[in-house]
Amino acid sequence: METLRLGGDGPRVTRLGLGMAALGRPAYIDVGHAKDFPDGRSPEAMERHAHAVLDAAYAAGIRYVDCARSYGRAEVFVRAWLDARGPAPGEVVVGSKWGYRYVGGWRVDAKVHEVKDHSAGALAEQLAASREALGPHLALYQIHSATPESGVLDDAAVLDALAALRDGGVRVGVTASGLAQADTVRRALGIQRGGAPLFSAVQATWNVLERACEGALAEAHAAGRTVMVKEALANGRLGPRGAEGRAGPLAELARARGASPDAVALAAVLAQPWADLVLLGAATVAQLESNVTATGLALSAAELAGLDTLRSDSAAYWSERAALRWT
Repeated sequence: METLRLGGDGPRVTRLGLGMAALGRPAYIDVGHAKDFPDGRSPEAMERHAHAVLDAAYAAGIRYVDCARSYGRAEVFVRAWLDARGPAPGEVVVGSKWGYRYVGGWRVDAKVHEVKDHSAGALAEQLAASREALGPHLALYQIHSATPESGVLDDAAVLDALAALRDGGVRVGVTASGLAQADTVRRALGIQRGGAPLFSAVQATWNVLERACEGALAEAHAAGRTVMVKEALANGRLGPRGAEGRAGPLAELARARGASPDAVALAAVLAQPWADLVLLGAATVAQLESNVTATGLALSAAELAGLDTLRSDSAAYWSERAALRWT
């Protein structure tokens, strides 16, 4: 699988990465998520399940894994898998994120699953926990879903602490979410510490439904940052379980190409010249194997143009995302 250097001069990462949002905790907002765990969702069963998906990802050539403090036991699951499989140091690059706390108590029906806290105190606490869980494997530490409202990109104490982390050898990134993604990315690009850019990587949502951040991500790529695309399948809405995956232009193109709708949607992201690394949110081995076929699916300019009709209003997109149920 094609690789690139994280931040231009860091460890090599693959163009596809595995995100652990749906694998490290029992509930998530992916369409049909409740069907993904036939062996149950106890911590022990989910660890075995996560390891099977990680095995499939590794066999497919994927060498980047993306965790977060709010993904339940994701960091612990990944570290246990690394310790058990024993890849060479640096062969699998691990990133994590801070800024949300998991508060779901391992319950699918929890009223609240995660709580945002972008304070300097939260950074210190969560960085210590991530380091304890991942040890020397932590290569990238990202602000989780920075927004203008949280003020995290204006907090000198947070930025100085992240600069110290960067200077100690761990690269620093920022992820964006919501209607103001483009503003967040552009704000992050201008932040420097010690005469150098603070952030090596930016991560944001882009898919054939929600494209508002495209210009800012292209600017980030041009500035030498590694651009990571999350929610490329719109939390399953662009997969075979989602409405867009069952009918309409995406489904029609998938049938015409003899491919799965998720592969077509992912191929559309991989076709973007600024998209350095695309995160897969697969919750099962079958989903992962289907997702990976996107690497062999080159879409023509006419096929990509045909998907333009799926573009939605950003406000409507984020409203619909907010309405997705944790299952």
